[in-house]
Amino acid sequence: MTSLFQILMLVLDVVWFIMIAHIIMSWLISFQVLNLRQPLVAQIWHGLNSLLEPIYRPIRRVLPPMGGLDLAPLVALIGVYAIRIILVNNMHAFM
Repeated sequence: MTSLFQILMLVLDVVWFIMIAHIIMSWLISFQVLNLRQPLVAQIWHGLNSLLEPIYRPIRRVLPPMGGLDLAPLVALIGVYAIRIILVNNMHAFM
């Protein structure tokens, strides 16, 4: 069961890293440091969007519209971190 706990923690770490990369890339695109007309940047951006959109979509349905501000990534990051805390606090169940 310890291996199951470690696999869950690994998956949460990977999701956390992908979300952080997506957030940073969105800032770089917004401030025109990165250009979506470059093929590599566009492929990475569309790949990250396709990975994270199933996570963000239900959150966006619940959150009220905030104009141009998208809080779904922040809520998702907090959710991943909360799941991580719950797993660590209940680690004895996996032993």
